[in-house]
Amino acid sequence: MRTLAVLACVAALAAGCGSGRPHLVVGAVDDAAKGPDPGAAMRAAAASGFRAVALSSVWVRGATGPAPAELDALRRAVAAAQEEHVRPIVAVYSFSSDTPLTAGDRDAFASYTAALLRELPAVDDLIVGNEPNLNLFWLPQYDAGGGDAAAAAFEALLARTYDAVKAVRGSVQVIGAGLSPRGSDDPQASRQTHSPTRFILDLGAAYRASHRDAPIMDALAIHPYGESARIPPTLRHPRTTSIGIADWDKLRRLLGRAFGGTRQRGRDLPIVYGEYGVETTIPPAKRPLYTGHEVVPTVTEDLQARYYEQAIALAACQPTVELLLLFHVDDEPRLEGLQSGVRYADGSPKSSLAPVRRAIGDSRCTR
Repeated sequence: MRTLAVLACVAALAAGCGSGRPHLVVGAVDDAAKGPDPGAAMRAAAASGFRAVALSSVWVRGATGPAPAELDALRRAVAAAQEEHVRPIVAVYSFSSDTPLTAGDRDAFASYTAALLRELPAVDDLIVGNEPNLNLFWLPQYDAGGGDAAAAAFEALLARTYDAVKAVRGSVQVIGAGLSPRGSDDPQASRQTHSPTRFILDLGAAYRASHRDAPIMDALAIHPYGESARIPPTLRHPRTTSIGIADWDKLRRLLGRAFGGTRQRGRDLPIVYGEYGVETTIPPAKRPLYTGHEVVPTVTEDLQARYYEQAIALAACQPTVELLLLFHVDDEPRLEGLQSGVRYADGSPKSSLAPVRRAIGDSRCTR
């Protein structure tokens, strides 16, 4: 681990490494605390070593504030997080069927997000958007001429939401986008998507074209999953448009190109790795906990632990990275979903839990 951390610091030009930088915050993305027993869910997250938990809130067209049941679930989850000294984060986004494209929809989305913050004073971190470079979460991706419609429309939403959030509480950190790590950049593809490389540059172009004199985000989130569970987080993508954890320097350069010379921070913009996961093979003894059939390659729990350790070590030596969020605490019980937790679907620990918890506790870049 120490050797890997040294190499990571060298790759990051040693900026800030070993110089008293605060520990990287490692957390999880998990909505279990919005369920019937938020205390148990947050205790499991804290016992696993996680210092933050991201909770989702999905906007639907027409909503200007959360429904009472949604707000109650979030309140109880946030209270449980506070009790366990876990940092609560809320991610607000929509699916493509409710893409907020009009001025009225953007206003409603922004009002919904602002209402959440007014009701959740303990939340200081807000993620706006979820993989808007994929057609599952944003449509259209392209305009009639094959140009990038998604980035320009998302820039308008992010700007409107940023202003609404800051009007409620200026100290809240607005974390933009939550980009998918890959995309085709092909308007003729059956599944229309954009790479994070193209999306970031187009987001910057839309921001410049708006002549806005204020930022649109305080940090950028990206989901640096590997191409499969078998791909280590140390893999770099120097000649493609994909972005993984090892591509931190590439991401910084992209942000500099997109926003350099504007009121929006670029190269030094804080980065959040908003989702990262490695799916494990479920042992026969635990198979009755799950339904369905696995649809992607999986790895051993030992390899999951190694990759999570590597991801933490890399991120800890990347000075602009604030957060690394693993997906999830517990596995999803549907095998078609993600079995990337450090606990099985019944909450019992995988063999990967102990080494990952140790890595989280030692998540400081050391020479």
